[in-house]
Amino acid sequence: MAKPEKHVFVCAQSRPPGHPRGSCAQSGCAAVLQTFAQQFEAGQLHGKFQLTSTGCLGACDVGPTVIVYPDAVMYTKVTPEDVGEIVSEHLQKGEPVERLLAPPAIWS
Repeated sequence: MAKPEKHVFVCAQSRPPGHPRGSCAQSGCAAVLQTFAQQFEAGQLHGKFQLTSTGCLGACDVGPTVIVYPDAVMYTKVTPEDVGEIVSEHLQKGEPVERLLAPPAIWS
């Protein structure tokens, strides 16, 4: 396997309904993950970029969350409609999508 330029992690954490932290699964992360997979396939991006579903990334109340490494960029409240912009602007052009960036307090 070639070393990817960037690695995209999509939170797929699922918690029971009513859990105080909520979860990205309740916010629609499955559709976000599927849309990334479709974008990677359509653009023949596998190998250049890596896609992985993960457990909790810690920002449960603003999910679905996505992290791009090695850039250490977290996106929050990502929808399937946002995925194309993340792929084209961040992954391919190197410009993070400002409107989706996690608030600075997430990292503290």
